[in-house]
Amino acid sequence: MHLPCETVARYVLPVFRSYIAKELVEKYDFTQVEAARKLGTTQAAISQYIHSKRGYKGMEEFDIILPRVQSVACETAELIAAERIGSDEVMLSFCKLCTALREGKQLK
Repeated sequence: MHLPCETVARYVLPVFRSYIAKELVEKYDFTQVEAARKLGTTQAAISQYIHSKRGYKGMEEFDIILPRVQSVACETAELIAAERIGSDEVMLSFCKLCTALREGKQLK
């Protein structure tokens, strides 16, 4: 038995990071290195997120929450690009998403 936050960290967090990485690079013209710094990861991880080689494994059962994850990720990327939040606050936005998903009973 897994706690909901464990499930979210294992399956949803990589998708969340992937959406943010894609937004930062494609929409806001960040380099992969800049995006990696903002997300607290490596350039290689950002490359894998952008090319969909990382981040979506096991998400089939969570299709219903993907629009919500994408929406929060887009908002977060916008805040990062506007320099209104830093790396620590990115993870706080993820924690808020996790809480909202649990409260909305969208997690099994």
